[in-house]
Amino acid sequence: MDPYRLGLVATRIHYFQLVARLGSIRQAALALNIAPSSVSRILRQLEDELGTPLFERVRQRLKLTSAGELMLYHARISLSELNRACNEINDLHGLHRGTVSIAIVESVARGLMPAALADFWSRYPAITVDIKVMGSQQAANAVNDGDCDLAVAFDVRVPRTVRRIATASLPLGVLALPGSDLAKRRELKLFDLANHRVILSDSSLMLGISVEEAFNRSFIDLGRRSRTNSIGLMVDLAKRDLGTVLQTRVGVEQELADGTLAFVPLSDTRLAPRKLMLLSRSEKEMSDAASAMGKLLEQSIERVGAASP
Repeated sequence: MDPYRLGLVATRIHYFQLVARLGSIRQAALALNIAPSSVSRILRQLEDELGTPLFERVRQRLKLTSAGELMLYHARISLSELNRACNEINDLHGLHRGTVSIAIVESVARGLMPAALADFWSRYPAITVDIKVMGSQQAANAVNDGDCDLAVAFDVRVPRTVRRIATASLPLGVLALPGSDLAKRRELKLFDLANHRVILSDSSLMLGISVEEAFNRSFIDLGRRSRTNSIGLMVDLAKRDLGTVLQTRVGVEQELADGTLAFVPLSDTRLAPRKLMLLSRSEKEMSDAASAMGKLLEQSIERVGAASP
């Protein structure tokens, strides 16, 4: 059961929390699929009745005032209690009903998550699983804010109130066509990619930041062909041999299994392994359904870690 779906969260509080998280009325309106003027009107009514502003504009973003921070703090506590009540009611029915909400990164959505869902629904076919694809830090924040039960993300700063259930250390590597010069190597160094036309993740992805820093420290003349925030596009470009793509094995499971692509690990001290993390709410806030899903994802991530060199 979802407190929002059940109408247990007042519209004003829902809009207020969303604007507080996104820092923008326009972005909140896009997420709600309504006009920005509707969000502005609701917030203005709330501020008028409270007799104090909840937001102030700082560098093109809305920032909470002291009153706004106080309101957000208590709103989150109320939502946490409502979630707990819904979870306890769900638990009365065992694992025959309920909803689990998960935030994941795109690469996890391409392989690890579908496999975990197939396993989960074979055991608990009546449980609804809501999945949101977003950036790594956004996914961690979604658990922290009470929007999701679980998150699977890379290299994040874990909020203090969030549990880290599992971590897998995964090497970065090059996706190459089988039979190519790169695919014939057992491992690669950064200098092996000098003068290659490399396709990189952009700065909105944790991977893009770490790779750019590593290349900058190495003073290698890197030929950047493209930057993108789409893992799917990067994989498709690699399959067409349109550039040298750097990724982990996560998100290319099918291509590696059917031999469409080969993965050659990068072994370089300037490039740290990536940390794939499974995060969750506090144990007391987890329903039986969310805990069961968490256990399956924990096993999946441990298998991924064990399979990596």
